Amino acid sequence: MPRNNAHAADARHELAREPALVGLAALGLNDAAGAASLADAVARAYPVRARRELTSEGRPIAEPRMLLRGWAARVRLLPDGRRQFMSFLLPGDLIGMSAQPQPLAAATVIAVTDVVACRPPSIEETPALAGAYALSAALDEAYLLAQITRLGRLNAQERIADLLLELHERLTRNEMAQGNAFDLPLTQEVLADALGLTSVHVNRMVQQARRDGDLQWKGGRVTLADPAALARKIGRTPPRVSGMQGVAVAIVAPSA
Repeated sequence: MPRNNAHAADARHELAREPALVGLAALGLNDAAGAASLADAVARAYPVRARRELTSEGRPIAEPRMLLRGWAARVRLLPDGRRQFMSFLLPGDLIGMSAQPQPLAAATVIAVTDVVACRPPSIEETPALAGAYALSAALDEAYLLAQITRLGRLNAQERIADLLLELHERLTRNEMAQGNAFDLPLTQEVLADALGLTSVHVNRMVQQARRDGDLQWKGGRVTLADPAALARKIGRTPPRVSGMQGVAVAIVAPSA
């Protein structure tokens, strides 16, 4: 029995370190019932291969999903084959959550890498999750609004820096960043389609950022020299949203 208890304790500890659950905990989830409900959901997780659709624009959403591992993205496909990545989805992000009885997908969501997902507990099933879900939705909206500004007003160099800072902030929140470094499983073509640039232009701007000493990018891993200084350089401010009880939450890029 003691050995079984030890195994159970190890399993609970490992589950608590799941990036998705770490991210929700950072949004204020500290309720035992909510954590237990999420643990049950994680136990029923399933894989989705890269390039598969999780939702299809304009079609019914079969069920909501919570991303546990891997990267996904909202994408708009044009008739001539062009595409616009509108946002990237990371572990802990919710997909297809809606209060509507028969929701339709507002955008296509594709798996950028192999992913693992689960059906998140509903608020009706676990009211303790309401606050964390609300903060997650508010941050999701804030990042989408930031993408509009990024594409509409920033130059190419600023767009790349702004997106990398956003991803660093989000990966830091769910403990997937290691200090100023993080894995970036995105090709320059995907980045180009997210930033409204050509892949050649992205490559040129990344090389310029390297020469300026702002970042290192090697083998799918990015290291920002000084996130706070880079944020000041491009005038970036982190998103600030209000929680269910009016508590302000800010995800701030740490200094080196």
